[in-house]
Amino acid sequence: MIQREIASEIKKAMSEYPAVTLYGPRQCGKTTLVQNLFPSYSYANLEETQTRLLAQTDPEEFFVKFPEPVIIDEIQRVPDLLSTVQVHIDKNHKAGQFLITGSQQVPLKKAVAQSLAGRTAIIQMLPLSLPELHSAGIDLERDVQLVAGFMPFLFKEKGHSPETFYRSYIDTYLERDVAGIQAVQDMSKFISFLKLLAGRIGQLVNNSALSVDVGVSSTTINSWLSILEASHIIYKLQPWYTSRTSQIVKTPKIYFCDTGIAANLLGIETPAQMTRDPLLGNLFENMVVMEAVKQCYNEGRKADLYFFRNSNGLEVDLIRKRRNFLDLFEIKSGKSMDKKYGNNMKNFWQHFPEFNENTEKTGTVIYSGENVPSFCGCSYIHYRNTAEFFKNDEEKFILNF
Repeated sequence: MIQREIASEIKKAMSEYPAVTLYGPRQCGKTTLVQNLFPSYSYANLEETQTRLLAQTDPEEFFVKFPEPVIIDEIQRVPDLLSTVQVHIDKNHKAGQFLITGSQQVPLKKAVAQSLAGRTAIIQMLPLSLPELHSAGIDLERDVQLVAGFMPFLFKEKGHSPETFYRSYIDTYLERDVAGIQAVQDMSKFISFLKLLAGRIGQLVNNSALSVDVGVSSTTINSWLSILEASHIIYKLQPWYTSRTSQIVKTPKIYFCDTGIAANLLGIETPAQMTRDPLLGNLFENMVVMEAVKQCYNEGRKADLYFFRNSNGLEVDLIRKRRNFLDLFEIKSGKSMDKKYGNNMKNFWQHFPEFNENTEKTGTVIYSGENVPSFCGCSYIHYRNTAEFFKNDEEKFILNF
């Protein structure tokens, strides 16, 4: 099993809270991780028909069969069970009694808010990161990695086909998480929507344009985007802006939580196809942005990450908010340095100099070349080192009694 960096956060939360709720996409490794972390716990998988029926019809008997401490997997299948979990917690307020996982946030978040407010820690988990793969001795070439994505199943042993896995993954997702949602009444149009969205990675969300292309209303497009975000298929990177500025674009950009899913939707099945594809740069940017998000989640932090674009076309690919200051990043898939890569970041600082902690440095370019500490005011880092730049460097405030 590949060691997961988020493991320490889960163990810490379990030592402090009666329950921990672990969100994440299907197949990202939640079940394998929690069972390895807590092998002595009871384990209930609500995907199993008999287990699910027991939870639905007789929740008290459910906890006789699966006594605390217990791992409850895929709780979104029976969110009403959380009411009984609340009762058990209130009877015996002891840390580490319930470890709950879920793949679909919409019903789960509502149920957790109603039943477990103040009783559970919330942790977000994503597929494997580049540092986790590296620690396992797996270092793939750029275009191989983009096609393979980061789902743990593909790295258990050699011989798995990403094309087969992701095709099945998308089909299973549509069957399990989408088919029963009333908002998706025409599955063929939803699949077309998914493919169109993959072609718009790193671009601003335009509901009106998508509605015309797919043949549904803008309201439906908005609903479908919410479903994809709740299911951890896509990630919305929000724009950074100040309240005193009115000409800032305030629409989010769309990325996929795993590049393998996006590549499959685009029909990119081999590294050779990836190298020639005009969306290579977009998929590379997707990978880098999600590496930054994973680092934040693995440390149990909110992803304080943004992009910038104004009405004059000035854009910065990625911004990290740190205290009252900002760190700027440009993302380029190539291996060569270019002094032009820093222009947008320099222009940004002309508009917002008060947010620059280090006035001698323009920003950082994340690319496929070698690490270079300084070139024309920018540092250049290889994309494999992305996580290092997004580690928390601030002391956490802790109450000590």
